[in-house]
Amino acid sequence: MGWIKRNKFFVIGLILALGMLGAAGFYDYQSWNRNDAAFAHLNETYGKLQDLTHKQPSPGNDKVDNIKAARDQERQLRDWVRQAKNYFLPIARIPDSNSGPLRTEEFAQALSRTIDELQHDATNANVALPPDFGFSFTAERNRVTFAPGSLEPLAVQLGEVKTISEIFFGARVNSLDSVQRLRVSDDDTSGPQSDYIDETLQPNNQAVLTPYQITFRAFSSEIAQVLVGFENSPHGFIVKGINVQPAAGTADTTSMAPPPSEMAATPAPAVSTGKGGLQTVLKEQLLRVTIEVEIVKPKN
Repeated sequence: MGWIKRNKFFVIGLILALGMLGAAGFYDYQSWNRNDAAFAHLNETYGKLQDLTHKQPSPGNDKVDNIKAARDQERQLRDWVRQAKNYFLPIARIPDSNSGPLRTEEFAQALSRTIDELQHDATNANVALPPDFGFSFTAERNRVTFAPGSLEPLAVQLGEVKTISEIFFGARVNSLDSVQRLRVSDDDTSGPQSDYIDETLQPNNQAVLTPYQITFRAFSSEIAQVLVGFENSPHGFIVKGINVQPAAGTADTTSMAPPPSEMAATPAPAVSTGKGGLQTVLKEQLLRVTIEVEIVKPKN
């Protein structure tokens, strides 16, 4: 004890030195742990970078920035999608009312008026129709009440059938024999089978595909005009299939470029070599055509 008293400043300094050494050791220990964790994280990051570099495609390097290229391509794709929407404009329902839910009498009047207008348009375009043709709405055209929940889908289909029919009237086909649609109402169970197709809506993540089937009679030039009408429409029509057969009637016309199907179905007569007039290259036959069409309706 005497020695400590005589050297108390030395002892105090020694204690402080030992404390500082302990603190320094603890700090070094913590730093070592942090460095070790940082080194492990660095190795992990480097390993991920190596994996990405060897992938196909890789993020790139100092000369090629594939990430930027991918972002640019994504932006271009979004711009294309935005522009493509101009070719998938929705078809307005009939009646196209924004005053709340459809009312029964409102739809009944619109249905009767639209069928009358289509029959009048067919007459003006010299397109023959079956007697009292209902444009696939035979089951609904004379009703004053409709199945619950059916007004909205029926109004949508009425607008689409009108748009489709106008394409055939514009092409001036010889006759429109049938228009077939999906059953969307319990009332459709009482309609003739010739008004419907046994398919269902085909939704996916991007759009809903609504099918229709139309049977008509025409010559090759009118068939071409129908296809052009669908192609030029802003409403997203896709022609899924077409079936062409000889119809009951025939007519003599001169054609220089008959479709291959007609060449197979109707043998060409011998070319006339008489004097005067045009040579008959093909005796074209009236055709009965069934065409399958889908309307693409984007969800967004």
